[in-house]
Amino acid sequence: MERGQAPGTHGPLPRHHLSNPKSRGFFMKNYQEKVDVPFDGTIIDIESIGSFNNLYSDNDSRLYKNIKPTIFGSINSKELKILCAENEEEIKLLIKKINLELHDLTRPVYAFNTRFESSVIYHSCGLKLPIDREINIQTKEKKKYAVQNNNVDNHNDPFFDDGYKCLLAWQQGDHENSIKHNRSCLLKERDLLLLRGSRKPDELVFLD
Repeated sequence: MERGQAPGTHGPLPRHHLSNPKSRGFFMKNYQEKVDVPFDGTIIDIESIGSFNNLYSDNDSRLYKNIKPTIFGSINSKELKILCAENEEEIKLLIKKINLELHDLTRPVYAFNTRFESSVIYHSCGLKLPIDREINIQTKEKKKYAVQNNNVDNHNDPFFDDGYKCLLAWQQGDHENSIKHNRSCLLKERDLLLLRGSRKPDELVFLD
């Protein structure tokens, strides 16, 4: 077993938590899990497809204008929730569901790299979401190194903090491992928050 690999990395998600909620009008996978680690607020994490528009700077939301969410995850002190579109046609439905979820988030809201989450939500959902706190301690800190340097558990991440592998898996229809990756991101970010605290978000200018 390699350093940092958690047991059961390739095991299935708990099936009784994984559903396809067609009865509620949203044709996508919905994963829910009870948790019990006290902290204030909600952490959000997005998986995506698309490319960066490198004509724009890091603090300009247009850098992320061509990026679309494929998975939206959130975790608070009681529950972890993940919504996963099954294909590109379902992304519009996912965006509708994200808009509903965003209005119910318990504050403060955290993210690892708030510029990414805020910009994707702005350009996809049409909402300027005020993310309250930043989990990364430096503007361009890589989550992979934050996890390694702080001995944070891998939490069964099949891609070991490689978001591009998650993108490829989602495009190939491997929704289970894509959801497992997003779940692990949320748990790692929670662990980092509890270990290191948070800071004021990096400046971001919202432009169309």
